[in-house]
Parts: sequence; C-alpha cells; structure tokens
Amino acid sequence: MSQSRATERSVLSKELLDLVDSTHHPAIYGHDAKALQGLQRQLREEREKLRTRVRQRQREGRGKTEARGKSFPGNTEQPLKRKQAIASALKRVNKELERVRKLEAKTTHVDAARRALELHRTAKFHPIQVAEQTSNAGMKSHPSIKRRRIIPGSQIGSVSQQTKNAQAKKDNRGKA
Repeated sequence: MSQSRATERSVLSKELLDLVDSTHHPAIYGHDAKALQGLQRQLREEREKLRTRVRQRQREGRGKTEARGKSFPGNTEQPLKRKQAIASALKRVNKELERVRKLEAKTTHVDAARRALELHRTAKFHPIQVAEQTSNAGMKSHPSIKRRRIIPGSQIGSVSQQTKNAQAKKDNRGKA
C-alpha cells in the first residue's frame, strides 16, 4: 500500500527522507541509469536493515528471542512504516530503470533498422563506373573457361533420326 508524503516525512529520518524524495515524480526523471542503479543499491541496503529490525522486533514481541543491541524506539509499527516507505521508493526506482532500459533498447533497434534499410537501399543501386582514358595496347581477350564439347558431325541429328525410324516401325507393325 502506498503512503502519503506526509507519512513518509513523519516516519523517516532526514537522510532517508532525502533519499526517498529523490524517487518521487519530478525528481526521478533527472537521474540517468547509473545514478538510478546507485539509488537502487542504497534503497535495497536500507530496506534490508529495516527488514532485519522489524523481524527482530516482532520476534521480541512474541517472546521468541531477547532484545539485541540498544532498545529500538517506538513499537513495531514505525519501523514497519519506514520499511514500507523505502520499499515503495525502491519500486518507483525499479519502474524508472525498466522504463529507461526499454527506451534505450527501442532507440537501439530503431537505429539498427535505419542502418539496415540504408544498406538495403544502397545495395540495389550500383554506382556507374566512369571509363578512364588510358593509353594501352587495347582490349585483351578473355578465353572462355567453359569446357568445350566436341561432337562429331555424324552424330548430329542421329538421335532425332532414331526416333523417326522407331516411330515408323511401330506404325508399320499392323500393316504386313
């Protein structure tokens, strides 16, 4: 459940309040990805500290363990509210980081698509090569590299003649 800024001001210390205030609407857009990752790391550390304190306080309340360290001010509700305020700030930072990542990915994909389109268009049109004026011996012959098939003249047309002869024999079978 989200908390109001007034509730955050009442439960957080000055340095935590400054940290959380930098995650609210207009201020969060001023951070770049590196700053957001640093903010995310700080918020996670604070959340873990508060989570440990809340769990310890709850165990003390149930009589499962003895109090450790100095006495924790107030009841379990205040540290729980502090933890919730830090958790919601972390949630805002995570959403903003994801938005920044998606925006960077989109711009990268758009740039790649534009480059691909440009390459595709340039591949269609070959530049005209202008002939240069040079003095040389002239054109050189380039012999064909295809294998020559040498067919003797006696074989030319023999296949079609064989077909004609076979058809004539077939036609004359019933006439004799």
